[in-house]
Amino acid sequence: MKKSVFYHAGCPVCISAEHDIVNLIGEENVEIVHFGNAKDRIAEAEALGVKSVPALVTPTGNVLHINFGASIEDVKA
Repeated sequence: MKKSVFYHAGCPVCISAEHDIVNLIGEENVEIVHFGNAKDRIAEAEALGVKSVPALVTPTGNVLHINFGASIEDVKA
């Protein structure tokens, strides 16, 4: 099974959502991408349709924007 990908920027909203996502679907089922450590993955997230973080991209390509933390434009700055 392909993993979901959880993108975030490290803010308190994002960290809280990360913990909830891991608890809900299991650490083995989600890849965590922190843009502070992986700025090179911002373009990837944008191409998938991520408009703000935190966001979860499911294995089927659905983008679930969770509890607005920052726009993707803010993350790129």
